[in-house]
Amino acid sequence: MQNVYAIRFSRTGGPEVLTWDEIPIGSPGHGQVRVRHKAVGLNFIDVYHRTGLYPLAAMPSGIGLEAAGVIEAVGEGVDEFAVGDRVAYGTGPIGAYSEARNIPAEKLVKLPDGVDDKTAAAIMLKGLTAQYLLRRTYRVKAGDTILVHAAAGGVGLILCQWAKHLGATVIGTVGSTAKAELARAHGCDHTILYRVTDVPKRVRELTGGAGVPVVYDSVGKDTFMHSLDSLAPLGMMVSFGNSSGPVPPFDGLLLSQKGSLFFTRPTLMHYAAKREDLVAMAAELFDVVESGAVKIEVNQTYRLFDAAHAHRDLEARKTTGSTVLMP
Repeated sequence: MQNVYAIRFSRTGGPEVLTWDEIPIGSPGHGQVRVRHKAVGLNFIDVYHRTGLYPLAAMPSGIGLEAAGVIEAVGEGVDEFAVGDRVAYGTGPIGAYSEARNIPAEKLVKLPDGVDDKTAAAIMLKGLTAQYLLRRTYRVKAGDTILVHAAAGGVGLILCQWAKHLGATVIGTVGSTAKAELARAHGCDHTILYRVTDVPKRVRELTGGAGVPVVYDSVGKDTFMHSLDSLAPLGMMVSFGNSSGPVPPFDGLLLSQKGSLFFTRPTLMHYAAKREDLVAMAAELFDVVESGAVKIEVNQTYRLFDAAHAHRDLEARKTTGSTVLMP
């Protein structure tokens, strides 16, 4: 038995509920390995867990779903991994904000030499999210014009680059001119300052009145109607986040009235639930990163014990691209 430090919380609330606690960690159990974390990913879903928007089963709890590190012990029944392997994960279980932890081996993927620890911690959750959004929820193809909200965010910058690599034209909404420049530098063809511009009107102008076949919306409440009004008939509204708050209840007839639209609320956990899917998704993600088609910029780095500060900056929209916490 050894002790490690981890970020924990015993009640929901603001960043101040996060504490830096010493906790015991034993040997990995059957099907588990112990991973010494080298970098931990920061994601908006962590805020949802901390505030209680996504309730957790039990408290006190750890936090965080994404990290990269090195295996330092292997439990019984594990034959896919060995001590010293570089690995990463992005679908939990929750508790990634820690120096080390025991975790089911089935949640891990091996890291190729061309992907460093910081990059891995920055792309597992966000990059795998971009993979299923672009390749499975709505399969983007050359010639498509798509709308991406929060185009300068962590998932947004990956979506813009990957969609551009697939031959799509990308329209992105952003909150400032600086973020517009960042999005354009990462494959976004047209940027819309959503605070001062009528988003659906501008989308219609850019598409010759047609609208787009898909909207990727991680913002939620503030952009929901803009998203629906930007879609072409039979278009797909993909709501995969709630950074402005959850989408309010709506009458399904609304989708009919606006063009027989499709609405989906997907999660990475469902798309990556099968081991073979997780491995295939990660392989495709690593390929586009190693080839340079998708460049990952870790624009903010915090010490792990300073996670509360990172949460404050994330919620205040002070961050761009990816952020990692360093143990």
